[in-house]
Amino acid sequence: MPTAAASSITPPDEHVVTAREALEPLYEKLELQTDAALLAAAVEAGWPPEEATKALAALRLQDALSILGRTH
Repeated sequence: MPTAAASSITPPDEHVVTAREALEPLYEKLELQTDAALLAAAVEAGWPPEEATKALAALRLQDALSILGRTH
């Protein structure tokens, strides 16, 4: 069985990038994949692509406003 070399955890104040900078590329990739899957499902169900796109944008806006409302 392979053994793992001991490694220390870098404290937050010594990180080269912020957590946001580290997570942002993955978040954007997942967002694009999710959007594509949702739009494909909506079009397959018979929605016109323009309506599906507007509906998804409305959902994202509603979610963002909900999040902003919780922080104030």
